[in-house]
Amino acid sequence: MDEALIRSLTPGVLTVLVRRGADFAAAEDAVQDALVEAVRGWPDDPPRDPKGWLVTVAWRRFLDATRADTARRRREDRVEEEPAPGPAPGLDDTLQLYFLCAHPSLTPSSAVALTLRAVGGLTTRQIARAYLVPEATMAQRISRAKRTVSGVRFDRPGDVATVLRVLYLVFNEGYSGDVDLAAEAIRLTRQLAASVDHPEVAGLLALMLLHHARRAARTAPDGSLVPLAEQDRGRWDTASIAQGVRILQAALARDRLGEFQAQAAIAALHADAPTAGETDWVQIVEWYDELARLTDNPVVRLNRAVAVSEADGPRAGLAELATLDDTLPRHTAVAAYLHERDGDLDTAARLYAEAAHKAPDLAERDHLVRQAARLNSRHRHGR
Repeated sequence: MDEALIRSLTPGVLTVLVRRGADFAAAEDAVQDALVEAVRGWPDDPPRDPKGWLVTVAWRRFLDATRADTARRRREDRVEEEPAPGPAPGLDDTLQLYFLCAHPSLTPSSAVALTLRAVGGLTTRQIARAYLVPEATMAQRISRAKRTVSGVRFDRPGDVATVLRVLYLVFNEGYSGDVDLAAEAIRLTRQLAASVDHPEVAGLLALMLLHHARRAARTAPDGSLVPLAEQDRGRWDTASIAQGVRILQAALARDRLGEFQAQAAIAALHADAPTAGETDWVQIVEWYDELARLTDNPVVRLNRAVAVSEADGPRAGLAELATLDDTLPRHTAVAAYLHERDGDLDTAARLYAEAAHKAPDLAERDHLVRQAARLNSRHRHGR
């Protein structure tokens, strides 16, 4: 059973039903029913035209549901419109499906869940496991999202930037449960890149590839975090890095810079350095300047302070940090790192311990606790 094939066909089948006039929520339910039938029957009797088979079965499931509706006249009209069996049309409306699932009326979490279900072809159970929530909770979230977008016309122009933010949210969830969301986000972004010619789509794909290339080196065998400077670069995926750099260079050559291209450029500079000590921090600061200009995001300025400390020394980094709101996420952790680089180990240890209490997840908390313990141990031993 080729699960990847089924998932790749899902958005195309769904868009065929919607183009034929099916309500989005009803069409999505019908497609899921067809996928269940495929899982049951294809291993013993695979169809010659998988997409055509799915379209035919999904449309029949939709019609079966329609027959139970009180609007008999509309139901009979749709029955008459049922197409003859044959190859499915080649038109790909996947891009419109992305736009629909990332509709601005949806919350970010609902948009992510609906994208994974309708475009990614994941089951509700898989999505629930990935987000560590009960299946019933995820089912309700998806149902509400489907109801929200059911009345949206399918021919309205969509916002690529909104779609990219949804995909970036998926990517940043990483891995949990039985679905690798980072890999899934890369797959979906590749699919989007094939549907739309947009430099920021390429920028996001490059960024994902460059970050994902370092995944194997990010954790130690015991599961603890390994900072970028301490990672074994021999474990980085050089093929993904090379591909990400090629995609980024092609996007930058179009001279339509966006925030994902700028982020990818920073990631590429990290990937290009043979060792942490050979990182081109001056150029990274310049790219952070571009990114800050594009986004005016205080978290970008926080990361820029770290880059400034590497390029111009910890005092320069601390001066930059002093201009930022100290309630920013990870502000305390950055302050601890900069004070350690400046030689103030007592302050650094205290700030590492304080940052551990604010950490967003267990792995980061444990890392910060270990940093505080390391400095306190050095202090006790007079080093």
